[in-house]
Amino acid sequence: MAQGKALRDQLVGTWIYVSRTGKREDGSAVPRPSAQGAVTYTADGRFHFITVRTEVPKYASGDPARPSPEEAMAVASGVVAYTGTYTLDESTKTAHLNIETSSVPNFVGAPNQRRIVTSITDEELKLTNPRTPAGVTLELVFKRAK
Repeated sequence: MAQGKALRDQLVGTWIYVSRTGKREDGSAVPRPSAQGAVTYTADGRFHFITVRTEVPKYASGDPARPSPEEAMAVASGVVAYTGTYTLDESTKTAHLNIETSSVPNFVGAPNQRRIVTSITDEELKLTNPRTPAGVTLELVFKRAK
């Protein structure tokens, strides 16, 4: 981390999704689909996160209000988006999230939502999501948006 610069000051901004890896409690790898996305942290304590699978199909009808059941399922299972507020514990490098709105309803108000900053430079952010609802630990990599 940049010397003398507070973690919050380093974290604030928009970060573009690069990759993620997943591991189960026993250490075995969990395949992760190819995705695109971003996370933004604001100075006033708000955040926004979205990832979308890269292979989500376009709607054959061209009308987003009229997808086929298969298209709707592909989109619903291929998008994770949430927003809310965060507090940052500089000593543990942990962002504690209060999710207010999400494409996954179970995330809203869920306790103990946190992201641990494992590495941050001017250009790269690495976060750990220590335990997803599926029991997987995710390691996420982002690059700073230009």
